[in-house]
Amino acid sequence: MGHGIAKNLVEKGFPLVVRAHRNRAPIEDLVRRGAKEVATNADLAHHADIVILCVTGAPQVEEVIFGPAGVAGAARPGLIVVDTSTSEPATSAKMREALARQDVRFVDAPLARTPVEAEQGRLNTMVGADDATFAELKPVLAAYCENIVHAGPPGHGIVLKLINNFIAQAICTATAEGVAAAAKAGLSIRKLHEVISAGAVNSGLFQMLVGRMLDGGDLTGLKFTLSNAAKDLRYYTHFTESMMLPSVVGEAVHQSLVTANALGFGDRYVASLIEAQERIGNVKIVPR
Repeated sequence: MGHGIAKNLVEKGFPLVVRAHRNRAPIEDLVRRGAKEVATNADLAHHADIVILCVTGAPQVEEVIFGPAGVAGAARPGLIVVDTSTSEPATSAKMREALARQDVRFVDAPLARTPVEAEQGRLNTMVGADDATFAELKPVLAAYCENIVHAGPPGHGIVLKLINNFIAQAICTATAEGVAAAAKAGLSIRKLHEVISAGAVNSGLFQMLVGRMLDGGDLTGLKFTLSNAAKDLRYYTHFTESMMLPSVVGEAVHQSLVTANALGFGDRYVASLIEAQERIGNVKIVPR
């Protein structure tokens, strides 16, 4: 995601400084395109008016901001920090409050879609910010996003993203369980696909999982790992519990994702929930 965001920013005329996260190749490409590489997270704050973070979740965001040579240590009053990760609302609130004491604005702007759309500048983002900050950021966000939704005040972007991801993973886990039930009963999964595709239960996610699976056993239709999916559902259930709101379905979805991770599928994409169901049910589902 990060390379696509940065590429579109620099190609659309924004002066850009970047810092490597794990992989050198994307950074070298961005430098060739005109970006300037810096050595530390503090250097990002020193050189920029807006710092955009594209890391996995709350621990990584905290490390970038408050860790050694972090953004907070070099932040100037008026700096805007944009967190594009799917993070934890309580942790985001603590970071936002800490940065506000330095007159630094912390904006939650998590993303939807995939690295393909990131490269095309066609991501979706859900932004939690006050009206003035949102207006200031919108031209920057438009460099890499096709759809920009002002979810509401600070914190609402991440809440919207977690609810979105909960609903998405509920569909995916139900789909995997359903095809396992069909296979175990001897029912044709192609017939199941035919019926669902023709009715209201059909969805893009169903087609990414089952349609692609039936097309030669492809389990890469939804490029989102099961480890990240479990992390997001953990954040979601923590959030609902903090409001004393029962999340019976959320907990079930989370445990299904935890089970898939425990079975060794964490680094695979979400469609490998179906492989996990094969293991659990001792049944063949994926064409091989």
